Amino acid sequence: MTKFTVTGTGTLAAMIVALGLGLAAQTNPAPSKPAVARTSATTPAPKPAMAVAHKAPAAQAAAAPVPDLTRQYCIGCHSDKGKAGGLSLVPFDAAHAEQQADVAEKIIHKLRLGMMPPPGARRPDAEVLTQFAVSLESKIDAAAVVRPNPGRRPFQRLNRSEYQHSVHDLLDLDVDVNAFLPPDTLSAGYDNIADVQTFSPTLMEGYLRAAGRISTLAVGDRNASPSEATFKVPRTQSQMKHIDGTPWGTRGGIALTYTFAADGDYTFRIMLHGTPTGQLFGSVSSRSEQIDLSINGERVALLDVDWKMTETDKNGLNLVTPRIHVKAGPQHLAAAFIQKFDGVVDDLVAPIDYTLSDTEYGDNAGITILPHVRDFSITGPYKVTGVSDTPSRRKVFICRPTSPADEIPCARKILASLAGEAYRRTPNNEDVESLMEFYGDARKGHDFESGIKAALQALLASPKFVFRFESTPALAKAGQTYRISDIDLASRLSFFIWNTVPDAELVKVATGGTLHTPATLEKQVRRMLADPRAEAMSTRFASQWLRLQDVEKIHPDALLFPGFDNELAESYKRETQLFFDSIVREDRNILDLLTADYTFVNERIARVYRMPNIVGENFRRVAVADERRGILGQGSVLMQTSVADRTSPVQRGKWIMEVLLGSPPPAPPADVPPLDDTKAATATGKPLSTRERMEEHRKNPACTSCHKVIDPLGLALDNFDTLGAWRIKDNGVGIDANGVLYDGTKMNGPSDLRAALLSHSEGLIRNFTNNLMSYALGRRIEYYDQPSVRAITKKAAQNGNRFSSFVLGIVNSPAFQMSTAEAVSTTAE
Repeated sequence: MTKFTVTGTGTLAAMIVALGLGLAAQTNPAPSKPAVARTSATTPAPKPAMAVAHKAPAAQAAAAPVPDLTRQYCIGCHSDKGKAGGLSLVPFDAAHAEQQADVAEKIIHKLRLGMMPPPGARRPDAEVLTQFAVSLESKIDAAAVVRPNPGRRPFQRLNRSEYQHSVHDLLDLDVDVNAFLPPDTLSAGYDNIADVQTFSPTLMEGYLRAAGRISTLAVGDRNASPSEATFKVPRTQSQMKHIDGTPWGTRGGIALTYTFAADGDYTFRIMLHGTPTGQLFGSVSSRSEQIDLSINGERVALLDVDWKMTETDKNGLNLVTPRIHVKAGPQHLAAAFIQKFDGVVDDLVAPIDYTLSDTEYGDNAGITILPHVRDFSITGPYKVTGVSDTPSRRKVFICRPTSPADEIPCARKILASLAGEAYRRTPNNEDVESLMEFYGDARKGHDFESGIKAALQALLASPKFVFRFESTPALAKAGQTYRISDIDLASRLSFFIWNTVPDAELVKVATGGTLHTPATLEKQVRRMLADPRAEAMSTRFASQWLRLQDVEKIHPDALLFPGFDNELAESYKRETQLFFDSIVREDRNILDLLTADYTFVNERIARVYRMPNIVGENFRRVAVADERRGILGQGSVLMQTSVADRTSPVQRGKWIMEVLLGSPPPAPPADVPPLDDTKAATATGKPLSTRERMEEHRKNPACTSCHKVIDPLGLALDNFDTLGAWRIKDNGVGIDANGVLYDGTKMNGPSDLRAALLSHSEGLIRNFTNNLMSYALGRRIEYYDQPSVRAITKKAAQNGNRFSSFVLGIVNSPAFQMSTAEAVSTTAE
């Protein structure tokens, strides 16, 4: 059991002690109707609805023994001396695969993907390899029925996203918690993996600061003092056209929703971009620029831009509004330039979308470039006049005391309601009374709302909210498996599907002790998948699985790819999220991820994909050509697997192996030079295509073995350039997308690549299940989870591989519904 040291005498330690929440001793109260099934380490646990056995294959294996192929085809490389891939198969006995399940699962994985024996090596027929894989699986799955291992995870804390979404559902308040909490550690590609979620006094202080700010915004602050909040415009954002969220008839600028803590006067500062010598960027082309500042669509200020302004002026390149009265609560703000003209620009130098790629030309003639907003600041309040009604105040103040005698009962009602939702269970008397102590201390000398705000801050910083503790049966011994309580099951479900706290209906069913029953569980899962909050499956799970966060790391060369800007990158991510969301909402076959004949585009994407008659910022569903089917034809994948000035077949192949196949290639040797060090032209000066440079690179013997596997996957996509646009030439050389997959399948282009991958659909589906299960459990998937994975995929196949089948399979699995007890230490050091 992890031990924590709590030190210090300030507010941090005081809050922890006052709440009675020593982290090392923290456990959840037992539910009112416990439903615990205790078993010994050697006794089969009660099986959840999803079985883990493959009885038919086991019977077949017993009737017709399959020869151990490792002795015939593998031992040469995987010997004690050779240890290819760091693995020796000398001690492995296929007849007793269950005794070395960790090694057997590695073999099964490679066989299912067709990766072993390796390219060029002697190999038996595919049917023989499949039979061998099935025989290994049958032995392991049969052993798993006798002795299931649901695994366990340490307690989890809410990561940034979970904390932010939980606050939204709890208080109807949107807050950017990134200013308070450090980035979450990624493990297995996800930011919710429990055993890497470190906790420190610094992080605890971050949660306390977040709780302080959130409670102030939720309740309001009649004593607020002026402060400044600054928002930057991405440097790669084009500001020559309309920005979504700004008023029509404007260009560039910024739009955001900001929550004001109090009614009062505020000033707004707009900082503009300058040239390297300090002049206003874009001052030559237009000398009559104006900035429109609007709140909720209504203009509150119109600022003239002095084209002669420089950084040496008193205010520099800043424009500041007079004080403007704004009410408390969330308000939509926009600061944008008035659009002075609209039409095709005919310049001496062709315009590009990444307008700030080079600020040198910002004050030169010959190119139409206009002023750009750099950042936007809000300062205030200067003169507080009160706190208006806001959505969060309506959520918090479910009652109002009409006399001093009403205050305590009303406060207790408010805090009990908030604690029930925040703690994800029915609060007990201790929960409410500990919060009432904070209320009472803050109420002295202040008003009722000040007391509620202090208690709310304590609740938001409480380990009962920040951590997802799960109760362990009092009589459970170390090593025993047990069914988790329905309350804990509700929390697992909600954070898996919604990325936030359970709603009232889910808590009600869990409190009644019926959530774990198969019919009730399926009903709730289907209800949750139909809820708008299930968008988290695309914005959270799919975004991390498909590595959409890497899209913003690529800044294509502005001269080679003038169509790139921040809007395109954001649109690409949204395209893939909407695409995956359609898989979820329509409960489609998950192989549609590779084969779907549609996608979602706006005008910005349509320009790159060369789709006519698509105008505007809104996304719409459109049919796509065969070569652009599925995620392998989407810009988010194609751009993140490129570099600034060219495509990268190696990165694209590596992405396919890691993300889709779950079989990452080994890291390159330290002494191998990068591809960019390979000559880019022949001795006669003829430019080389990316493929030709790679062929030169592969002449290095240390590179050949891995690149035989990686390169054909990436080269099949080489008709797509860095931005994802279709091309037929690279550097003046015709595209050659021919290649041979590691299993000998010949490919030429995206369609062949899709077909080749689908020929190993079993491996693709299992890898998808591994990823979805890892995200659901908050831990990495281990070899002992594979029997459950196989059971899930087998049942899903019977239902057409529909997305809901995988979700239901996971929530019914032993790993999701059960846990393993460990020795508990209650010592706080």
